[in-house]
Amino acid sequence: MSLSAFSPSCIRSIAPYQPGKPIAELAREMGLPVEDIVKLASNENPLGASPRALAAMENLFMEIARYPDGNGFQLKTALAKKYAVDLDQIVLGNGSNDILELAARAFLSPGSSAVYSEYAFAVYPLATQATGARGIVAPARNYGHDLDAMLAAIADDTRILFIANPNNPTGTFLEAAELSRFLAQVPESILVVLDEAYTEFLPTASESLGWLKQHPNLLIARTFSKAYGLAGLRVGFALCHPEVAGLLNRVRQPFNVSSLAQAAAVAAMEDEAFLEECVQINRAGMQQMIAGFERLGLEYIPSYGNFVAVRVGDAAAINLSLLKRGVIVRPISNYGMHEHLRVSIGLEAENSQFLQALESALGETK
Repeated sequence: MSLSAFSPSCIRSIAPYQPGKPIAELAREMGLPVEDIVKLASNENPLGASPRALAAMENLFMEIARYPDGNGFQLKTALAKKYAVDLDQIVLGNGSNDILELAARAFLSPGSSAVYSEYAFAVYPLATQATGARGIVAPARNYGHDLDAMLAAIADDTRILFIANPNNPTGTFLEAAELSRFLAQVPESILVVLDEAYTEFLPTASESLGWLKQHPNLLIARTFSKAYGLAGLRVGFALCHPEVAGLLNRVRQPFNVSSLAQAAAVAAMEDEAFLEECVQINRAGMQQMIAGFERLGLEYIPSYGNFVAVRVGDAAAINLSLLKRGVIVRPISNYGMHEHLRVSIGLEAENSQFLQALESALGETK
């Protein structure tokens, strides 16, 4: 008998998360020069990381033989100051993905359930299934969260509600008033995980922080991977009630955020000018993408993130054609969106290269 037969069935049945194709892998597969490839697949920051963040890491290189601060005091202190919360309301994660996993491990078990929306981030069902809990998918509305449907989907055994705002991969957004009404209707026994990985790209600041005192069952998850450009370092955080934070810390790995990541995150928060530049480039790039889609007569889902989902017809064929032209985007058929591709916003030249390649690919499939 295979050893895998002794693994829990909930683990054996998981379809592993598929990340965006690396540039080096495409170069090998297609025999293309690395410098000619554009990657717009993983919602990364095209400007990279803040110079201050890079300098902060350089200053720590000689100390990497030491374990990081397992409590993340300096980073938590900076976060507490920025978001006006107490230190015991903050949990650090190896990216915000880690926060989602910690929440699932702390609150879910066999015999319980989690509710999440159709077309919502793929990690929600993965994190749920890994605990042996049952996932309940609420139908979407216009590719976004239908909060009434989510409330109706709550079962007696529901322990977590996952909400992404803006949502990945569709880019849809829930207004503050709508979310506030929703939180008031969710039973206090259910943890609401509000995933705000793309909040820095919003035209106005999220109002979610003001809800923490009213709703002790609210957890806000954020990341330094997107707007701050630290995806390779894996650093995220949760803001929540101290009691919830204490539970997450019980299942958190002792040194889950490296010393380099902590130092870079602190420095990145201080570099407000760089963050603003990144946001402005994203806004200009989004308009460039939209103009290109409209010129090509393509439908797209209006997005509040640093990516946009566009309907291209045979997405698998278009994606292959783009790969042959050295352009990496993200097929999202695993979300049931077989005619869409998700495209990250890049620099102006990268966006242009994609749009030119897309026009050629569309011409091939006609």
